[in-house]
Amino acid sequence: MLSFLKKLSAITPAQTAAEPVAAVADKVDPFSLGLYDAKLSGWYNQATHELYTGFAVSADDTLLDVGCGDGGNVHFCGMRGAKIILADIDAAKVEATRQRLSDTPAQDIECHVTDCNPLPIADATATRVVSTEVIEHVDDPAQFLAELVRVGKPGALYLLSVPHPSSEDLQKDIAAPEYFQKPNHIRIISEDQFKAMVSEAGLEIISHSQYGFYWSMWMMLFWEAKVDLSNPDHPMLEHWANTWQAVLDSPRGAQIKQALDAVVAKSQVIIARKPAASL
Repeated sequence: MLSFLKKLSAITPAQTAAEPVAAVADKVDPFSLGLYDAKLSGWYNQATHELYTGFAVSADDTLLDVGCGDGGNVHFCGMRGAKIILADIDAAKVEATRQRLSDTPAQDIECHVTDCNPLPIADATATRVVSTEVIEHVDDPAQFLAELVRVGKPGALYLLSVPHPSSEDLQKDIAAPEYFQKPNHIRIISEDQFKAMVSEAGLEIISHSQYGFYWSMWMMLFWEAKVDLSNPDHPMLEHWANTWQAVLDSPRGAQIKQALDAVVAKSQVIIARKPAASL
């Protein structure tokens, strides 16, 4: 099952300003709304050049995205002029992302089709390492994280995310069975487990946050609607998107979003640093 963060990031972040999503004929596009919601949570900050709060990217960086998916994250980083390295097990996605980057000022684009065991990348290559919604899929998280650490330069920043257990636990008896089967989500990772994984890999955790109540509820309704993700047209999903847009547009919308994100979140995000001394 395609992760919803990857799906919403398929929209080029620059295409959607950090303003409410306009409804067309009283119908809100769920993925554009999801991107807007993600921006409110700290993603794709054009003004500060932060891919996510605390993770700024510049033309001085060599950024590796492992599990690049549809390429929204690296497109944002390519627009900052960084050197980009792509790695994904899906050759079609790597090629599609390479093509997406052709309109950016990225200094260079290096592509790898790989299962990341090991990564075909030299030690101490990247100053920025991104891997979103991948660890829940891999057979050996410790080995996977060890590879990410190996290819980062001393002092490199890491942006890592996995599904939050609050959302995953809600879906256990509702999601399609394959959602929790290989090659999809083969584990649910608690907050403590996520922090332990990252720390035991040798990284210093800078921040640990969560967001995505909107997507958590959307997914619950998605399973009940029994529609295809490529065309999720159903009254329940339409009503939910309209409702969430109305919530965000309300005077205390940001406060309500923050409170709900703290209770049921789609994703948890860790920003970490590789120690300056070699590991």
